[in-house]
Order: sequence, then C-alpha cells, then structure tokens
Amino acid sequence: MKHIIAHLNKLFESRVRLGVMSVLVVNDWVEFNTLKEMLNVTDGNLASHLAALEKHQLIRVKKQFVGKKPKTTYQVSKAGRQAFEEHLNALEQLIKGPGKG
Repeated sequence: MKHIIAHLNKLFESRVRLGVMSVLVVNDWVEFNTLKEMLNVTDGNLASHLAALEKHQLIRVKKQFVGKKPKTTYQVSKAGRQAFEEHLNALEQLIKGPGKG
C-alpha cells in the first residue's frame, strides 16, 4: 500500500489540476477560456493552477494574438502525460486493493 501511495503525485491532489490534466490528455491544445468554463473556476484560480503545472513542466503554454485579442492555449507535455498516467495507475491500484491487479 505504501508503495502505491508513493506513486500519487501531490500536484494532482487539487480538483482543478486534476481537471486540467484530464482535459489536456485527451485534447491537443485547449484555450484558457475553454478550461475555465469546463472546470467552472475563476480566471485567477485557473491561472494559479496552470502556473504551478507549467512551473513543473507538466504543461506547455502558447501565447499569441488573434487579431488584436490575446489567445492562450495549453497542451500537456510528454513529462506531464507520463506523470499523470502514473498518478492514474496508482489510483487504480488503490481502488482495486491489494492482490487484485
């Protein structure tokens, strides 16, 4: 059990970060406003969680202008995908219980 818990990633304990990563692993690039609407969070709350994920290089950020409007999109990084898959695998093992998988 301790071995399994060691594979849980503290960065994904927040429901917002878990939600961000869940959205990004199944989509290529996702806009800030789309994430905000999907996760039902404020601009500031989402921005702080995205900054934490970016700081640990779990996501990539692309900032550009479309016309005169800024557009920020996010993508899971290779390291982020691996870390998230390990986290999900550990959760799955915890749910199944010892000796069941």
